[in-house]
Amino acid sequence: MNGAESLVRSLMTSGIGLCFANPGTSEMHFVAALDRVEGFRAILTLFEGVATGAADGYARMTGRPAATLLHLGPGLANGLANLHNARRASSPLVNIVGDHASGHLRYDAPLTSDIVGLARTVSSWVHRSHSASSVGVDAARAVQAARAAPGQIATLILPADTAWGGAERAAERLPILGPAEVSADAVTRAARSLSQGARSAMLLRGPALQREGLFAAGRIAAATGCRLFCDTFAPRIDRGAGLPVVERIPYFAEQITDFLRDMAQLVLVGARPPVTFFAYPDRPSGCLPEGCQVVYLAHEHEDGTRALAALADELHAVAPATVAALNRPDAPSGPYGVPMIAQAIGRLLPEGAIISDDSATSGAPMLAATAGAAPHTHLMLTGGAIGQGLPLAVGAAVAEPGRKTVCLTGDGSAMYTLQALWSMARERLDVTTVVFANRAYKILNIELDRVGVSSRGPQALSMLDIGHPELNWCSLARGMGVEASRASTSEAFYEQFADAMARPGPRLIEAII
Repeated sequence: MNGAESLVRSLMTSGIGLCFANPGTSEMHFVAALDRVEGFRAILTLFEGVATGAADGYARMTGRPAATLLHLGPGLANGLANLHNARRASSPLVNIVGDHASGHLRYDAPLTSDIVGLARTVSSWVHRSHSASSVGVDAARAVQAARAAPGQIATLILPADTAWGGAERAAERLPILGPAEVSADAVTRAARSLSQGARSAMLLRGPALQREGLFAAGRIAAATGCRLFCDTFAPRIDRGAGLPVVERIPYFAEQITDFLRDMAQLVLVGARPPVTFFAYPDRPSGCLPEGCQVVYLAHEHEDGTRALAALADELHAVAPATVAALNRPDAPSGPYGVPMIAQAIGRLLPEGAIISDDSATSGAPMLAATAGAAPHTHLMLTGGAIGQGLPLAVGAAVAEPGRKTVCLTGDGSAMYTLQALWSMARERLDVTTVVFANRAYKILNIELDRVGVSSRGPQALSMLDIGHPELNWCSLARGMGVEASRASTSEAFYEQFADAMARPGPRLIEAII
């Protein structure tokens, strides 16, 4: 057994049986080991940002880490944007990054770089293996670090000589530091605050936004009258008919301020106090009204779901939560545009679907149209680094092959990681991708106004225009093995999306807007 095989076997022992990979020369011993370890699955991606984004999607759906296999510093750097998003989502994830053999580093070969420095920008745990005999233990430690609550990125750097050198055995699984129990005092303080009758809300994040946590929060809301909020870009939320309704904090600074203006107290459950996404001239970054009391029921590393259940019991909250009624929109008719597309999606979305959403300016109508749709899971762009939607959908579909995955993305965002379509085709993943083709970085047209730029010359406007030459998403998708169609009317989109929902397998619809 060599170090690479001990690494793969140790990952398996520690509960990781899946790797999203884009390997190079320094990772060839890892690749060879895949044939010797039964049950370990490796999925090839054509770009490292797809591998890291897919690992994020897998973790959000399962709560467990997948591994990525990346090629030296440049490979890690190519995956950093979606590792940033994964870090902001608190997704557990293990990066395996190959490196030159230890004795080769002194020659400063072309691919030599500061891998540790790159890894530290997105990783809570970074380690470089020093011998083949310790690689297995290093892998077990990486998994332990990634699974520490609330979920972290761990990066293990594997020099080529530690991969090809001899190793004795795989390492045993190490104990996992799960979420800490919330103190009784925190529950009592939150109960006392919510019982005062002040204008209150709970801001939920993490597992608290899944079914069990939502119903506990709904009982509390029914008993106290508090509102339920989630962040603008919550990593994962279960929503739709039969589930308690959670209000999403808006995106723009003045909208957030207005949304929160009447709040006297905000109870945080795995969340942080809300701030603006960007700074703007003469506008505050913090959005809470003056005098609003912030109460922490559960910090990010604590068990927010159990804390909500304990709080509901403390309040004697026996009334059932108010849930969203099934309210599918009517079949779309009238002028074609994003509202009509959203109406079709809300009507046709199947029960149990997963939505991977980085649709930016087209997103708000989607959220409104799916509020009363069949119950589903919604994944958002957490860190703001666009190009997450397609890879996230890959990971979600791998994690939940029995559920339909719908990716909602803009044409600008999708161009960052369009290689994910190839992996969807190769793995026959049940993903329907809707590309909102507005031929522009539309959000930046809005932001140009918001930062106070009043004059727009041709060069400035050209930086926001992606319509010359025109992107042809049907051709791009078909070139990577994905069935594709184009819709420019309400009726055409409805027909194409209905067909996509009725049949398994990868599909892309280019919605011209």
